[in-house]
Amino acid sequence: MPRIRSTAEGRFGPGSHHDSSVQGARAGRQGEAAQELALLRDAVIGLKERAPGLSAATPLPFWQKAAIAGLIGGGCLGAALAPEATLVALLAVMALPFLMVVALRAASLWKLASRRDEARPRATDDRDLPVYSILVPMLHEAAVVPHLIAALQSLDYPAGRLDVLLIVESFDTATRVALRAITLPCHMRVLVVPEGEPGTKPRACQYALQHARGDYVVVYDAEDCPEPDQLRRAIAAFRSGGKRLGCLQAQLNIYNSRQSWLTRQFTLEYTALFDAILPTLEWLRLPVPLGGTSNHFPRTVLDEVGGWDPYNVTEDADLGIRLARAGWQVSVLPSTTWEEAPPTFRIWRKQRTRWLKGWMQTYLVHMRAPMRLWRELGARGFLGLQVLMGGLILSALVHPWFYVLVAADLWQGRLLGVPDGMLGRTLLGVGLFNVVAGYLSAMALGAVAAARRGRHRLALHAVLMPLYWLGISFAAYRALWQLAVAPYYWEKTEHFAHLPHSGPRPDRGSCEPPIAAE
Repeated sequence: MPRIRSTAEGRFGPGSHHDSSVQGARAGRQGEAAQELALLRDAVIGLKERAPGLSAATPLPFWQKAAIAGLIGGGCLGAALAPEATLVALLAVMALPFLMVVALRAASLWKLASRRDEARPRATDDRDLPVYSILVPMLHEAAVVPHLIAALQSLDYPAGRLDVLLIVESFDTATRVALRAITLPCHMRVLVVPEGEPGTKPRACQYALQHARGDYVVVYDAEDCPEPDQLRRAIAAFRSGGKRLGCLQAQLNIYNSRQSWLTRQFTLEYTALFDAILPTLEWLRLPVPLGGTSNHFPRTVLDEVGGWDPYNVTEDADLGIRLARAGWQVSVLPSTTWEEAPPTFRIWRKQRTRWLKGWMQTYLVHMRAPMRLWRELGARGFLGLQVLMGGLILSALVHPWFYVLVAADLWQGRLLGVPDGMLGRTLLGVGLFNVVAGYLSAMALGAVAAARRGRHRLALHAVLMPLYWLGISFAAYRALWQLAVAPYYWEKTEHFAHLPHSGPRPDRGSCEPPIAAE
């Protein structure tokens, strides 16, 4: 029979120190495990519990489901039974949103062409710099780990005030092995996210946020190469930007634009968006949907609005709208983060499908209670959201049908048959103007934005933008299908080692490619 130790012996007898140490260690591990589970649970369902109306995890309300079903069913029925009347109705619905999109591009073009380079603020006193947390979510990124570490080490910020979290999934063995093969500086640490659902980037970021130590937080992707002084510029901008400045979006651009036709079109699109359209949205005081990387936040603001929604596959755009609803301003930071564009159609369509699905999610989430959204954003912000987000989704879905209409008319021996009545003819005229002006404004904006970056040869490729838009439309219908059958499915964008440098520091102090070759 085993000997039962008395209470006194258990406390003071032989071996008691070892036993208590083991029990204490076991209790400590259990406590840490329970704490981690609590953190993981809060990361996954915290937003849904605190603000269910703002989470994509909450099912669509009945009225939205009925409206979507009615629009699809009514459109198909109308096209079959009364095609001309249906065309007039569609032209009426699309006329104003598309016209406003053209107006936004025209305003962006004017602002870009008239903009003068301004002195960019830069914080220089190391003693006055706060702790900055850098979140780097990674999934199957073993190939770019050396580039990532080199880019992070190139940041001009005191290492003692950096808190870099390299966030990897528990099942991603290859990336974890690649990170273990490198001796990381003391301000970098690997954080393993426990396996679970949904398997999304925002889930990983929200989990990591609870481990972050900084007063400010920025998210970078694994293939990113930010300009070395970006963090200093962000701190200076926050300190001079007013009390309601809640986020800075750095300008994103592409370092592999010459790799393929798709990367050239992608670069034109990115340059127009981050160098022209987003600054114009800021200027007009409209909601700014964030890009997926290089978003800088004061930690307190990020906590106040609930962080990222793990169930939204474009968590960045959603967060930008939630910031606007809470009264926070988003500004564009005049500092570039260089990224890799998808070089093949297979990779591109997966990324674009996810983006468009997430934009659809975001629009539906924030339109659950339109009157509340109107009150929180105001009339200007509400209408701006309809134009920007609703117009983008609608244009992507409608665009290919313009070509179908032209082809059908040509088959019947006519071109764009004019509907009967003054209303129909007027709407057709507005529609044709929107199509032509939409093409011209988008091509001009992309070309001018690229030229201002010194990429004059790249600007010439803007003439092929309409063909690129057909690819976006294909991805939009794929996104619509996924939204119905797999709303939280995250299609991973593959990254490669097509990087602008291979040494310990980027060439010329940044990842910017040689302009002369553009």
